[in-house]
Amino acid sequence: MHFTNFIPTSEIWLYVFVALSFLLFIQVFYYFYFFQKLNRFINRQSKTDSNKYPPLSVVICAKNESKNLKANLPYILNQEYPGEFEVIVVNDASEDETELILAQFKEKNKHLYYTSIPYDKIFQHGKKLAMTIGIKAAKNNHMVFTDADCIPATNNWLKHMAEGFAEGKEIVLGYGIYKKQKGFLNYWIRFDTFTIAMQYFSYALRGIAYMGVGRNIAYTKDLFYKHEGFKKHQHILSGDDDLFIRDAATKSNVAIVTHPDSYTISEPRKSFKEWRRQKSRHLTTSPHYKSKIKIILGIEVLSRQLFWALSLFFIFFPTFAPSIFLLIIIKLLVQTLVLNALTKKTRQRDLTFGGIILDFILPLVTGLLLLGGKRQAKKSKWT
Repeated sequence: MHFTNFIPTSEIWLYVFVALSFLLFIQVFYYFYFFQKLNRFINRQSKTDSNKYPPLSVVICAKNESKNLKANLPYILNQEYPGEFEVIVVNDASEDETELILAQFKEKNKHLYYTSIPYDKIFQHGKKLAMTIGIKAAKNNHMVFTDADCIPATNNWLKHMAEGFAEGKEIVLGYGIYKKQKGFLNYWIRFDTFTIAMQYFSYALRGIAYMGVGRNIAYTKDLFYKHEGFKKHQHILSGDDDLFIRDAATKSNVAIVTHPDSYTISEPRKSFKEWRRQKSRHLTTSPHYKSKIKIILGIEVLSRQLFWALSLFFIFFPTFAPSIFLLIIIKLLVQTLVLNALTKKTRQRDLTFGGIILDFILPLVTGLLLLGGKRQAKKSKWT
């Protein structure tokens, strides 16, 4: 039967309309149950007395990052933190001038410490070894992690991250944004990063934290040792952030910090190929998430894709177009209202309406990258 000869009957249309309505209900449920809760939370800030800010250890792993360290490390060292803090940089077998740069910084910054892993052609290792060494070197129980290519949004970054440890929290999830630049790729990367962050923030508020990002995350040393560090997934190159959260997070020990002053800012990839390689590497850990999380994430993505696929197919039949348009308008209205509030509060208003276009495309691209992620991960030894 050719497509041109296919005309849906009233009975078929009834089934399709019911299916679309159900898919729309799932989407609206996710927006209100997860994202709207984040919307209500996002402006409330923890109020912690200055004398209760715990001593912090900032841990940074660097591999051939001499230029980034020279440019970005001062923003870390000069944080206006009410308590004491140290900065630990692990030079992970760098072959550039990282060692020299760190030595120069050490002369003027007594709260900077660094250690180096010697380069070895035979012994290949991933970032988790450097992370473990940095954690062992930390003298404080409360640790904050970021990357060498990141800068804090403000001098109050550490202060806000430390506030997340209030009320006995052991994990603090932060937001790592990418610098706004011209071009569609930059918009794509920033929107992808935004949706991922809003998702793991929202789920954490519902007691099902499943990931964070290594460029802005904090947890205690006691928790790290309690769960034997990265032992359970040391055979996986990635996962120093999300897989550790998978193992260590509970319904009550995770806090999120959403104040714009708490963000870290990174330079985005300059080409789609570079972004694809990075994204594929990050996706290699998702098959190792807990089944509950995979189901929750999968239902959201599947319901979204099916809704758009069925809508875009049946909208070409004039008899059914008005009903299809109505369902689409409802979805976009709910989506726009929620996203507009979130982008406003996170100071990324330009991402609101682009989300309407990327709402269908981005999950498709992510799915394709997920299929190729395992092959890409074998090529990358350090993330």
